[in-house]
Amino acid sequence: MVIGGMSIWVGVTFLLIHAARHRREAWAAEKAGALIAWGGVAFPTVVLLLLLGYAVWLMPAIRPWNPLAEKDGAIEVTGEQFWWRIRYPAVGDQPAFETANEIRLPVGRTATFSLKATDVIHSFWIPALGGKMDMIPGRTNVLTLTPTRTGTYRAPCAEFCGASHAYMAFSVVVLEEEDYSTWRSRLIDGDASVADEGRQLLQRHGCVACHSLRGLQIAGQTAPDLSLIGARLSIGAGALANTRENIARFIRSPSSVKPGAKMPAFDMLPEDDIEEIARYLGGLK
Repeated sequence: MVIGGMSIWVGVTFLLIHAARHRREAWAAEKAGALIAWGGVAFPTVVLLLLLGYAVWLMPAIRPWNPLAEKDGAIEVTGEQFWWRIRYPAVGDQPAFETANEIRLPVGRTATFSLKATDVIHSFWIPALGGKMDMIPGRTNVLTLTPTRTGTYRAPCAEFCGASHAYMAFSVVVLEEEDYSTWRSRLIDGDASVADEGRQLLQRHGCVACHSLRGLQIAGQTAPDLSLIGARLSIGAGALANTRENIARFIRSPSSVKPGAKMPAFDMLPEDDIEEIARYLGGLK
């Protein structure tokens, strides 16, 4: 690209210098026409076509589109107003599992994403890792990315999707292979205390009608999975830092944090119950 751009720049500069030179006689029409045809049309057209052909030739190697070629299958990411449903495929004897608003990947391994949307168009974009792709209701798009270094990256929704579009993001955590395997095993197992008072309050106040929580046989389908939510970097799809105080704040009034959120407010609950639920969820790590 640099060589092609420099070639065009050198050619145009040469024409500028040539045209600026003092001449005693005007050019003949045929000679001027030939200069325009070869220098202004043929030369840049050939250069740009060569660059285009080279880019098209490189594309299959840069972005393999077939998710079945990946031994671990595709990570299914579904955009919803205003959060991200993330489903990891089964690997070996480990079953598939679901989480929300955070993706963890092993470094150096290509990941394939199956991108969907349930309501309006969203857009999947991890700026530090690769380009963006729209998530369209009724359609599945496929994107592949290969993280090359460990770290934590922010990924915003890149398509306006409603009142809380600016508060719809997810975290991407790239781990060493061993750390990734440990995280995956823990998330599949759940690690939730059956006897905890916070768990009982979740059931008593109807939270389990929408949310799921592995380890407690709670399987609501319309809201984010809460398994090991205390280990996530944020709550509310990047809206707030993951602290006990912010969890309680979100329970009291979700729409004050995320306008248009479909979760109802639970500010009618006793304050002690809200605090106990927040403590319980924050401790699920």
